Amino acid sequence: MWYRKQEIIKMDKQIERAGDDNKNNIGVLYGIGVGPGDPGLMTLKAVNTIKACDIIAIPAVSKEECYAYSIVQAVLPEIEKKQIMCTPFPMIKDKEKLAISHNKIYSDIVCELLAGKNVAMLTIGDPSVYSTYMYIHKRVIQAGFTAVMISGVPSFCAAAARLGISLGEMRDEIHIIPASYDVRDTMGYGGTCVYMKSGKKLAELIEVLRTTDGSDVKTDEEADMCLSDVNSKGGIRKKKMTVYGVTNCGMESERVYRGLDELTEAKGYLTIVIVKYS
Repeated sequence: MWYRKQEIIKMDKQIERAGDDNKNNIGVLYGIGVGPGDPGLMTLKAVNTIKACDIIAIPAVSKEECYAYSIVQAVLPEIEKKQIMCTPFPMIKDKEKLAISHNKIYSDIVCELLAGKNVAMLTIGDPSVYSTYMYIHKRVIQAGFTAVMISGVPSFCAAAARLGISLGEMRDEIHIIPASYDVRDTMGYGGTCVYMKSGKKLAELIEVLRTTDGSDVKTDEEADMCLSDVNSKGGIRKKKMTVYGVTNCGMESERVYRGLDELTEAKGYLTIVIVKYS
């Protein structure tokens, strides 16, 4: 059942009345990064925090459909005995519908915190990197509760390790780019570009990488591309571009791609594309 606006306002006032005198009886919200998919990459702090929490909040409609839950389950089978709160975040752009969804999740968590329960909200990767958890974290903090973030291994770091490459050296720039960003605007970037969750826009990204300034660019067997670049003296030099991709990094269904030709075979929302310029 969705909460109406009036009920949300009432809940916010209830939180304010809780005040400092009841802090010892109010629970804590933990945003826990469980890593990219490999259970072995979960941190000890994440494991211990999950063990200590009363309720596990998962960003899905059920345990069976939650990647984050399955990662934890492989390390902590006893999580099945924990109380589970399903908090699905819809992947939509409708601001009104998003607000309704976030309000419902926020209210459900607040009710448990007011009851003195500690809540662990699981998220893939790290909670500070394009995580839906942050919507709730900021609101809970603003309401006067305590919310703590537990770092996890970001997917792009795990992908770089899987590929055996560095993301940045010396003065290299590192650009982390969400899938919702217009990839055409990133073609002037240097260093390393990491395109997060590129699955839905993968075809567009590949096409943009193949063409620069509207002209076709050919790739060789090593997936290296040469782009025209104007240097500080106004001259033209060639800049090599190397493309990598990883789908479902750290999971059983993981796939690794080297070069644009291989990348065209990639499928899946959780596809990371790494482009290095040199």
